[in-house]
Amino acid sequence: MIGKTKNFFNEVKVELQKASWPWEPKEKGVKRYKELTDSTLVVIIAMLLLGGYVALFDFVLVNIIQFFTQLR
Repeated sequence: MIGKTKNFFNEVKVELQKASWPWEPKEKGVKRYKELTDSTLVVIIAMLLLGGYVALFDFVLVNIIQFFTQLR
């Protein structure tokens, strides 16, 4: 049982070394995470734009429905 567990973790280690990580291992400090911070910034900006679009569309629809429901 111990041999199988050790073998499993060795295989996991080998596979993780093959993975592409979002940072540069050769860089030091904050520069190391440039790809990671750039990707995070893109996601935040996209979410803000999408949230603004949904809020604007909701505002317009609420006002249109309110206009038609107040007509008598």
